[in-house]
Amino acid sequence: MSTSTNQDSSFKPTLGLFDATMIVAGSMIGSGIFIVSADMLKDMGSAGWLLAAWVITGFMTLTAALSYGELSAMYPKAGGQYVYLKAAYNPFIGFLYGWSFFAVIQTGTIAAVAVAFAKFAGYFFPVLAWEEVNTFNLLGLKIHYAQLVAIVVIICLTFINTRGIESGKWIQTFFTSAKLLSLFGLIIAGFIAFNWQIWSANWQNPWVMQHLTNTGGTIQFEPLLMGAALGAMASAMVGSIFSSDAWNNVTFIAGEIKNPQKNIGLSLFLGTLIVTVIYLLMNVVYLATVPLHELAFAKDNRVALSASEAIFGSSGTIIIAVMIMVATFGCNNGLILAGARVYYTMAKDQLFFKKAGTLNKNIVPEWALWIQCLMACILCLSGRYGDLLDMVSFIVVIFYVLTIAGIFILRKKYPTADRPYKAFGYPVLPIIYMLMGISFCILLIIYKPQFTWPGLIITLLGIPLYYLAVRNKNSTS
Repeated sequence: MSTSTNQDSSFKPTLGLFDATMIVAGSMIGSGIFIVSADMLKDMGSAGWLLAAWVITGFMTLTAALSYGELSAMYPKAGGQYVYLKAAYNPFIGFLYGWSFFAVIQTGTIAAVAVAFAKFAGYFFPVLAWEEVNTFNLLGLKIHYAQLVAIVVIICLTFINTRGIESGKWIQTFFTSAKLLSLFGLIIAGFIAFNWQIWSANWQNPWVMQHLTNTGGTIQFEPLLMGAALGAMASAMVGSIFSSDAWNNVTFIAGEIKNPQKNIGLSLFLGTLIVTVIYLLMNVVYLATVPLHELAFAKDNRVALSASEAIFGSSGTIIIAVMIMVATFGCNNGLILAGARVYYTMAKDQLFFKKAGTLNKNIVPEWALWIQCLMACILCLSGRYGDLLDMVSFIVVIFYVLTIAGIFILRKKYPTADRPYKAFGYPVLPIIYMLMGISFCILLIIYKPQFTWPGLIITLLGIPLYYLAVRNKNSTS
């Protein structure tokens, strides 16, 4: 235990509390908040339940972040959640997480965020507009020009991050600061343009959960019974949980953070709190400027665009396009920067490609960055990244629950271990999170199985890979 708590000496600690907080907030805010509320409204059909879903998600995110503070203080080293799972359970559980992380959780998110950047660049460059005419065939695949731009963005950000942590830090700080300021600016403008007539209409039946459909331009309202309502809430929260994910990325780079025992836990709290407040206020702005049915059936689910046009007029389209491009670019930098550190730590345990466990002259895992880049680019070309991400929330929450349960396990295994920070509200808040997370997963299994089995299959594919890795490790030792 004593050797586990030492900071990873291979990396150079250069990031302070502000930098770490920017990584938390910047990795969380991508394209989701601008889009997912449309599908959430289709599932639940009311303003009250929409905000309730975001409040529940915010509570879960903050609770998990505060709980992770204890783990990050105990294990202030590169790898984050992979390290925590390995310590609490065994290398096998840690590997399953690391494999899922590489196969789709991190790389799929990088691909989806990069394509979102390219799609919204289509407002300025028509050839990137997501239309059939802007495609070509390559080796039997139909490729969109936006996918190529997404790949270029991923490669460029990967290259920048191979130049050292300082390069990635400045990009993260600049773009995260820019998007936080622009989001707060949009929120302030939304409150200035607050339309009480629209707000009142949207809150006529705030707690009647109903499924919305659009048939030939006619909006149909289908009231939901208790069981179906619970399933609808779980389905809706797939969007809000995806939008609020990646907050734990800062734990992956613990070896490069100054005073990690203190700064990681504090940055998790500050970053998730800032983003949670922004997400709630953004949804209030949506409901205060655009009628409910228009939000639910906004073109391409772009609810933020509808709100921005209501606030700023025709120039709102350009404003939102720029905001999303800034948000997604900064988000991807944080994801790329942090993700490679997980593969580095796995390689050190001889459970990943050996070269991923080496650092270049700039003291960053360059090979791990490029293998992550390759996987993300493949997912860009596959065109299936969106489907994978919709379905991976189930697995993400399972691993969050397992990790928070690990706090209880580690307290029993190492009762006298040094804990510079202890989980806030322990044991009540961690237990509440676990119950909520388990309930979310059970509801998805029952009512939305299409959101569960693909992610589960991806994770289970890691079982034979683990035993292959162990056999290779034993043969070379």
